[in-house]
Amino acid sequence: MPELPDVQIFKEYLDATALHQRVAEVLACQGSLLEDISCPALARRLTGNALTVTARHGKNLFARIGDGGYLVMHFGMTGFLRYFKDRDKSPEHTRLLLRLHNGYFLAYVCQRKLGRIGLADSLEDYAEKKQLGPDALELSRDPDAFVGRLQGHRGALKGLLMNQKVIAGFGNIYTDEVLFQAGLHPKRSAGELSDPQRRSLAATGRHVLETAIEHRVGEKGWPGNWLLPKRRKGQKCPRCGRAIERITVSGRAGYYCPGHQR
Repeated sequence: MPELPDVQIFKEYLDATALHQRVAEVLACQGSLLEDISCPALARRLTGNALTVTARHGKNLFARIGDGGYLVMHFGMTGFLRYFKDRDKSPEHTRLLLRLHNGYFLAYVCQRKLGRIGLADSLEDYAEKKQLGPDALELSRDPDAFVGRLQGHRGALKGLLMNQKVIAGFGNIYTDEVLFQAGLHPKRSAGELSDPQRRSLAATGRHVLETAIEHRVGEKGWPGNWLLPKRRKGQKCPRCGRAIERITVSGRAGYYCPGHQR
């Protein structure tokens, strides 16, 4: 599933391709993915306007439409963007297809139809409507705010970090990586952590997210001491050599090292 680093890459991709290109026509629209708007209404809103600036909050990508409002895209488990010139090469599973005035096309692709597309007046309004917590990357850059966000919560760390109402952006994969790098067991209670441990967790979260973005979410490989390349049961921990184990927390399967995560 696209998590915060993936969506940041999508943001940078949109910035480098279709940004500032006026929409000539909406050629395809999957109504079942739309939130509180119809395909004809979305087409009217987009046609003749350009996407002028982008922003991200958690796993959501925002693109400002002309001088008012935002197109909001959530990518579900399989979503991504594609910018291309030959319509005959439109990606399979395209759910929203924009023809741009420069002769190119922008496609929102989502094989499993679990993504969402909608409009928002502002990032703040959308986050409030969806009850989203602070953005994980921004929050991790402010240790005091991160500590405050975890205070009062006593659930398992993995479930807490994945709760988008608490912190927006961490998903299953990067939560596993953060806890692996921090040496914390996924089922450890957040209430057991001291403030210094929470500050350390903030620093680890920031490091993992920034490193994932820097490595283009794996396109440039992964650091040798990361769990991600070995995120399978029976693989050897790159730190201590113990076998990686599978675990279920809050209904989600994850992976951890029983040797150094406590």
